Amino acid sequence: MSSILVVEDKDSVRRMLADTLTTKGHAVEVARNGHSAIEKAKATRFDLVLTDLKLPEMDGLEVLSAIKESDPETPVIVMTAFGTIETAVSAMKRGAFDFLTKPFDPDYLNVLIDRALENRRLLAENSLLRNELATRIGYNQIIGSSQVMIEVESLVKKVAASETTVLFQGESGTGKELFAAGVHQLSPRKDKPYITINCAAIPRELLENELFGSEQGAFTSSHRLKLGKFEIADGGTVFLDEVGDMDMSLQAKLLRFLQQKTFERLGGTKEISVDVRVIAATNIDLKAAIENKAFREDLFYRLSVFPINIPPLRDRRDDIPKLAEYFISKYCTEMKKPIKKLSQESLKLLDRYNWPGNVRELENTVERAIILCESRYIGPEHMAIRIPSDQDIRLRDDAGLKEIGQHAQMQAERALIVRVLEQTRGNKRKTAEILKIDYTTLFEKLKRYNIEASRN
Repeated sequence: MSSILVVEDKDSVRRMLADTLTTKGHAVEVARNGHSAIEKAKATRFDLVLTDLKLPEMDGLEVLSAIKESDPETPVIVMTAFGTIETAVSAMKRGAFDFLTKPFDPDYLNVLIDRALENRRLLAENSLLRNELATRIGYNQIIGSSQVMIEVESLVKKVAASETTVLFQGESGTGKELFAAGVHQLSPRKDKPYITINCAAIPRELLENELFGSEQGAFTSSHRLKLGKFEIADGGTVFLDEVGDMDMSLQAKLLRFLQQKTFERLGGTKEISVDVRVIAATNIDLKAAIENKAFREDLFYRLSVFPINIPPLRDRRDDIPKLAEYFISKYCTEMKKPIKKLSQESLKLLDRYNWPGNVRELENTVERAIILCESRYIGPEHMAIRIPSDQDIRLRDDAGLKEIGQHAQMQAERALIVRVLEQTRGNKRKTAEILKIDYTTLFEKLKRYNIEASRN
């Protein structure tokens, strides 16, 4: 049951709203004016406030400001029979969840209230996550203690205090979104909005509307003013995840925003200025995308003022046991199971696996193992991990000429790597130098060909 405060000076409207909301199962308090509403809000923490704009002595915007000052997370919906775009924008900028023009459909009001209450729940969860994130950033509980991750953490802390645009680059599942949130959490903007947009998950025409908003009537289904994420995040941070998948025409508008910090809503002519920090992330090679005419070079340089590369999990294997322990503790607690431990065989398996899905795959693997494991120790049989064997590079009987060539190359590579490893007594860095490949490439081939790294 949610508690709702209704602020309305007209008796008939007030009773109608109270009856409608009570019927939906909400606990309703009413106030006839702004002063009474503020006193009630100080005495009781409401899940939502529904206030009229035109009130005696004190208007709804003043009530909104007072409520938000007392509890910034309380959603406030403003009602009025005198709706204008200017009033709506003023209410939204003061923190209103939404703006409702009288007369309105009670069913639409209920939908709006459900949406506002859900948003409040998500804000509460986000607050807990921010606190957890701050702990992680400070004590390396999930980021890791390997040297490469210590360097990444150091870069995050240094850039957080500035206003610089940051570009995180790395494979899927490496935790780019965690570090982006860390930059915001450690910045002077931490108490302002932090909004995430996945550029790959939203179609181009909808993404532009999400980022920049639209005026009423801008397109067929645009029946009311919509504020974009840049406008809502004024004073805070916008995280553009998978920015490499953004449409070229939209890239031009984003570039203009980054240069001028101004934009126009869809269907509008008025320039809107906001103070927003942009953090971006991508799992694709943007320089290759530039060569393929799929990404603007000028936008790349605007986004990558401070680039940070997040290494894949296979390049920081020292972190795997600690990360696994963290996820074991997390999911055992969630599933109300006794804390379990990894067997020695499981630890060896985790170390040998190449983790193409990175930390996200490790988390999923651990979660599955916790569900399956009934004993104290998690064994290899509880994990959906398959280590490639020599069978994976055997030639099929019906192979064609191209496949025969690839097979011969793989066999030759494997034999050469084994021979050089024996010469260097298992020194992988020296082996990589002799083979004229980088360390990461060597490591991938060791796993692919199932070559023991410590050869004598």
